[in-house]
Amino acid sequence: MTVHFIGAGPGAVDLITLRGRELIGACQVCLYAGSLVPKAMLGWCPPGARIIDTAPLDLDAIVAEIEAAHAAGKDIARLHSGDISIWSATGEQMRRLGQLGIPYEITPGVPAFAAAAAALKRELTLPGVAQSLVLTRTSGRASAMPDKEKLATFAASGATLAIHLSIHVIEQVVEELTPFYGADCPVAIVFRASWPEERILRGRLSDIADQVRAAELERTALILVGPALAAEDFSESALYSTGYDRRFRPRGGQA
Repeated sequence: MTVHFIGAGPGAVDLITLRGRELIGACQVCLYAGSLVPKAMLGWCPPGARIIDTAPLDLDAIVAEIEAAHAAGKDIARLHSGDISIWSATGEQMRRLGQLGIPYEITPGVPAFAAAAAALKRELTLPGVAQSLVLTRTSGRASAMPDKEKLATFAASGATLAIHLSIHVIEQVVEELTPFYGADCPVAIVFRASWPEERILRGRLSDIADQVRAAELERTALILVGPALAAEDFSESALYSTGYDRRFRPRGGQA
């Protein structure tokens, strides 16, 4: 018996890995984050599967469901939105399972920032503009930010920022970032990336907060900040240039 932590992707039903979908179909028990995982995915569960929405459950109750399934010899699909590696609250679950001697595996998923970039039709790392992407958030009730991980710290690098779980404090985000990026820095807000109700706001640090309030966006939105969001006058990568000597194209492909 195994617990399979599965990244269910950003929202679109078809943005899940083949492995993830096959595991859902093979597990007799499915625990899913009901507020964020598309209900259509539950249709892949096998007939008679026990399906549990974990949204109203605390950690003890979730682990109790897993223990019961383990005692019955049943495999479990544990669905979380996005990718398991970030802000999934799986760390404490895996720690509990380790203490209980219950085996588990992890299947990655498409992260929200990737779905947002696709919706914007933008590459977030452009030559000479930005070569780093920082995934971060602001402090919240569920988890405070470490002192060394403030927005100002990351903003000083000039990297592209993907700020999660912070749309409700957009004014604070703007205030902290403006001294580093400038009021004219491009910003994009992607609400429920890849969902049918997806919405996109584009603006600058100077006006994005007003747009967010006018649109009444309060949750499930990703904030992207950085020059790469609007840059057009950037250098082409040397990777595909004629004279670039690389392993699979010696002497730049010249005869």
